[in-house]
Order: sequence, then C-alpha cells, then structure tokens
Amino acid sequence: MTSRYLAIYYFLFSVFIVVSPGPAFAQSQKPLAVPGVLRDDLREFVEIPATSGYEDELVGKIRTKLTSFHPIVDNLGNVIVTLGSGSPHRLIVTPIDEPGFVVSGITDDGYLRVQRPPQAGLPLIFNELYAAQPVKARTNSGRWIDGVVAGLSVHLQPGRTNAPNPSDIENMYVDIGATSAAETRKAGVDVLSPIVLSRRAMQLNQGNLAGTSIGDRFGTAALVELLRHVDPSKVLGKLTVAFVVQQRTGARGLQRILSTIQVDEMIYVGRLLPGGPVAGTENIHRAPRREPGGGVLLAMEKTDGIPTGLGADLKKLASANKIPFATDYSAGMIPQSYLAPPPMPTKSAHLGIATAWPDTPAELVTTADLNNLVAILRTYAEGASGGLIEMRVGSDGGREGNWRPYPGTPPISFILEKLVESYGVSEHEEPVRSAAKRLLPWWAKPETDDAGNLVLQVGTSPVGSKTPRILVVAHLDEIGFEVKSISKDGRLEVEWRGGGDLSFYAGHPALVHAANRDHDAIVELPNQWDEPNFTWPKESERAIRVDVGARTPEEVEKLGIKPGDTVTIPKAYRALLGTRAIGRSFDGRVGCTALISAVWALGGPLKYRDVTFVWSTREEIGLVGAATLAKRLAAEGRVPDYVFAVDTFVSSDSPLESKRFADAQLGKGFVVRAVDNSNIVPRSAVDKLVKLARANQIPVQYGVTGGGNDGSAFVRYGSVDVALGWPLRYSHSPAEVIDTRDVDALARIVAAIARNW
Repeated sequence: MTSRYLAIYYFLFSVFIVVSPGPAFAQSQKPLAVPGVLRDDLREFVEIPATSGYEDELVGKIRTKLTSFHPIVDNLGNVIVTLGSGSPHRLIVTPIDEPGFVVSGITDDGYLRVQRPPQAGLPLIFNELYAAQPVKARTNSGRWIDGVVAGLSVHLQPGRTNAPNPSDIENMYVDIGATSAAETRKAGVDVLSPIVLSRRAMQLNQGNLAGTSIGDRFGTAALVELLRHVDPSKVLGKLTVAFVVQQRTGARGLQRILSTIQVDEMIYVGRLLPGGPVAGTENIHRAPRREPGGGVLLAMEKTDGIPTGLGADLKKLASANKIPFATDYSAGMIPQSYLAPPPMPTKSAHLGIATAWPDTPAELVTTADLNNLVAILRTYAEGASGGLIEMRVGSDGGREGNWRPYPGTPPISFILEKLVESYGVSEHEEPVRSAAKRLLPWWAKPETDDAGNLVLQVGTSPVGSKTPRILVVAHLDEIGFEVKSISKDGRLEVEWRGGGDLSFYAGHPALVHAANRDHDAIVELPNQWDEPNFTWPKESERAIRVDVGARTPEEVEKLGIKPGDTVTIPKAYRALLGTRAIGRSFDGRVGCTALISAVWALGGPLKYRDVTFVWSTREEIGLVGAATLAKRLAAEGRVPDYVFAVDTFVSSDSPLESKRFADAQLGKGFVVRAVDNSNIVPRSAVDKLVKLARANQIPVQYGVTGGGNDGSAFVRYGSVDVALGWPLRYSHSPAEVIDTRDVDALARIVAAIARNW
C-alpha cells in the first residue's frame, strides 16, 4: 500500500469510526488484560530506577504487566510485543532508561566515586542537582540502600575561596555511611553498582505530574496504556510494540530493534531532545521550546517545521480526531557514534509531549498531554478513534503525626524519626512542638510560652540553694520558605526563612504546607538555567518561584494556599550503613531528640536541682524564641547561671571541606562547641564539661565551627553559654548526615549536666 493511499485510508477510516455508532464493532475481540491504570503506571514507572544498562527491574515490571501478550525480552533487555500479521509492519517504540551514575571506585574511607552514563547530552548543572541529595545505591543482590551525594556545608563557606565546584564530577562523592572500603563492599556495593536519586512521583494541581525521570517514562506508560485498550482484531497488518534500553548511551536498544526487525514504518515515542549551539551565538543552544499543555508534539528539525511523510499522516489523524497536535524542535533519536546507524524505516516519526525542567528532579508533564498521546497512538494502531483515557489524579497531600507513641522508653532512632518527619519552618513550629510533647514521658508537663517555646521544669531547688540555675535549650524550627505573594501566572513567590543554598532546592520537588493539607510542588530553577554559561543569581537577584500546578491566582485560592504558608522539601529519616542516618532538619531535631531522651533518662523531676529544658522557636531567623525567653527571665530575676545550647556542630568531616577547622568526626562522640560565630565558651567550662563526660564514660570532642547558638542570647544578662553539639555533614541541605552514637552521647551528657553540673 503506497504512502498516499495509506494516509487516505487512515483518514477516511478514522472519520468513519468517529461518526459511526458503537455497535459497528460488536464482533470485535476484547482487549487483552493488562492490570493497572495509566496514572498508577506512570507513578510506578517513575519510582523504579532504570539507569542506562541497569534497566532490569523496570524490564521485569513491564514484562509482568504485559504477560497476556507473551512478550519477548532479548539479551540486551528490550521488551517486544507483536500483534497481528501481514503488512504493513509497523513499529511503535519507546526508550525506558534514564541518566544516572555508576560506581567507578571506592575510597579508603568508604566514599563512592562515580562515572556518569551518558557523559554528554545533559544540562550542565545536572551533576550539581545531585549535590547533597538523597540517593540510592544498588547492591550486588539487587537491594537498594540509601546514601547521599556529598555537598558543601552552608555554615563553613563564608570567607572560603575556591570551594569545590559541585558541577565537576571530580567533586562527586557518594556517602552511604561506610567508614572504610571494606564496609562498603561488605554491604554489597562495589564498582559497577548504579546510583540514582531517591524519588517520588509528585501530583500537582490541574493534572501536572512531576518527578525524576518522568520525561523518560511517559512513553512507557503510554505504550502500556495502548496495549491495555488496543483491540487486536482492529490492528492493521502487523504491529510491534517495543520498550528499548540504553537509549541514553547510544540508542543501543533501538539500533538492535532496527537491525533485527524489518518494518515499513516506525513511531518513536519519547522526550524531545536538545541539540547543539545555534550558529553564531555564544549562549543559545537548540532545544524543544513548547510548554506543557499543548498536546502531542511531532519532532522536527525546526520548531515550526512543516510535517511530511508519516508526520503529515499523524497530523491528519490528530486533526480528524480533534487531538491537539504541534511541532517542536528535537535532535535525532540516534546520536552519532563509532558505527554508522542502521537504516531507518521508509516512514518514521518521533512523537512526544512537552516537559518543563527537562532532565532535572523537577521535570514536569501534564496528564492532558499524556492522554492525547495515548489517543493518537490508539488511532494509529487501530485505524480508529482512540478516544481519551481520563487519567484522574488525586493528591497524596496529608499531615504528619499519624503515629502511635512508643510502648515504654523510646529509642533515639524513634524519637529522631518522628521529629524529622514533622515539618516546622521558623514561625510555624506547631507540628514539631506537638510531636515533642507526645514523645515526652507522662510525668513531664511542659508549658508553651508567648514566644511558642516549649518549657519544661525538670528540677526545682529551695530558696537560698547554692546549686546553679541551669537551662538547656534546643531549637524546634528548620529552614524553608514562606509564601509572600501569588503571581499572575499562579506561581508562588517565596522567600527564605533561615539560610540555605538555593542550588540544593531549586529544580527539586517541594511541599506547600497549607491549612487544609500539604500540596505537592516544585521549586523552579532561575532563568537561563539550561544555558552553557549559567551562574546562580546573587541573593538580591533571586526571585524564588514555586509551582503547585495552578495557572491563575484563583486556582491557587481554590487549593487553600495563601501568603504566609510555608514551603519545604519532602523529607524522611533514612538509615545508612552502621549507625549513620540521613535526613533534612537534623539541624535542630537532633538537639530536641537529645533533650527528650535525657528527660526519659532522668526518670522524674529532680530534687534540689534548678533545671529547665526548653525547645525554642525561630532560631533559624535570629534566635528569636531564645532571645524572648532570656529577656523575660531577666525581667523576672531568674537569669540562668549556665545555658547549655544544644545545636549542630557543623563538621568538616567530608571530602569537600577544608580540615582547617570544624574537624570533629562522626561517631566519635558529642562536641563541645567551644567557639562559633556567636559565642566563645570559657576554657574552664570546656575543661569541666570534658571531665564530666569522661567521668561518665561519654565520648566527647571539642572544637571550632561556624553558625550561632541560642545560648548566646542569654550572655548579655549574665549567663555563661556552654554550647554543645553533634558532628553533622552537609548542613542545611536536603540530606544531612549524623551518627546516632553521637546523638546517644549528647543525650547522656545532657542528663549528666541536669544531675551533676
């Protein structure tokens, strides 16, 4: 059948189907059973890692879903399904792999060095978007374990010159909690283990879906959906549907298919691809430019090119079935390589849908576009109207706090997990304060003061007693953002609450904490983020925007989001190897954990001791809660003699940091924070605290670090500030690292201070 007559056939047949009544297909076969629905498929496929060459887990999932079609899996990993017979022989193919990293070496102290397949074709900031992010490493047994890509600690950078460039792969180290190469290998991680970002598919408003690799998975979801609804009796000729591997590394799976299966025409379904620089320009490169929501896209050499051949046929099918259809630029689907590519079918086309923030953890597509893509594929496969498969998208937004108290004395890890997984940006600490109260023993009766501080009197002394008045304080709050305004295009304009590095958060998923629920969102990248000479804007130039999927202020209002709401990143407490763990907001929550654990250890109110424990507010925005309390106590004549401020000792125990200062090692005990930016502890107090620790067999360190602490707010009124901490890697990042042995030591010294100082 010639190209001209085939196009006419498709057009007339599709129009006939659109206007004909349903009974015309009363004798059709029922589609073969494929479990699931499109929405859940896309979510599931996004959450299964599949770096190039390591797609086996996703291959297994696809093969299982398509069992009723008896799929073939070749020795490269391609999944192939064939329907019908005869001619024409048509191929619909989609890639399933994603970019990532593979372990290329292991340092003596247990860090993983990596190589990136592919080495080219990605945004220049791709590596940087992994910095300080939670990742997973696959063991030799196929199990995924948690880790983090090392990042620079915010508190240690002031005054530093020539810090390591996070975009340079030479500065990428993956921390899985190991302390030696032997421990790493014992865990099953070795050279060739794949490394991927931890991820969750995000469901934004108005059918927007976001997440790592979503641009590499929409084709997989679309083809599975096609097979779920296709009627084999309607397929014209022979149809091969293939899910191919290693597209990112030379299109090896696709080239295998084209070299071993002779087809008359092919539709390649996948992301549209950027190209090289535009001739005569320095900072502009060729790339797809359509925004999500515009329907099905046909890849062309020019954004507004005129379709020919199969592309023109598909455009006619789309028009006849009222499927939104447009053209956009894309580089070729087979990159240049050592060998000449196999011949392409006589007729071929590349279909996709628009992606915002491509190849970032915030990559976004719309369900409407995906529905339209499925519709045109069904129309093409069956010669009939595909119709729209409604992909309903709900929300996973919810609230933390649905947990039961621990039966008995809770272990450190339980307390820490519950506090870390509670959200509480500065001035919005109530969820964390509530969790802290729930974690205290029954006899502890804390009060909340006017500043929101949680205050617990754990001991009293008689009037005239010579025992010192002691106050121990840790802060409840964490860094994040606060919504300041709603822009005309529905984006949230936000500003920092506390100090952070925007590169750790922009281009990544987020949560907006509204009064009704938590809403999935993404933090948008700055303008020109994908250009060759991009640099992060200075603080004063940063307009930080958050996308919840709304496109007007009215849509934002319907979601229940308003100025004053807070924005954080999704977070979880994750155990690493041995006694180490990662999480966001360890800065603050470890101190809170130590105080709660110490209260349990005390067993009840202390007699003849004047001791107060405080969980303070707004530390990250200027020690506000502590300063308010200090002023009140001074006015009441109850200034503490000693304040023990329990806060992070930001450590240089990292391959990226200078060991010139802050060199306290994880796992070696709590740290006397003797000198920081807000206070200098008297040497006599340092020595006394070290002596107390050693007398109680508590491992202790002391040193110099950056940042400030709550205790410094009391010094002006006469208190001695003795700051304590725990060694922390990658401060104020999405994946801070601790050793729980240090938290235990910290809790024990707090209890010892309460009893004996």
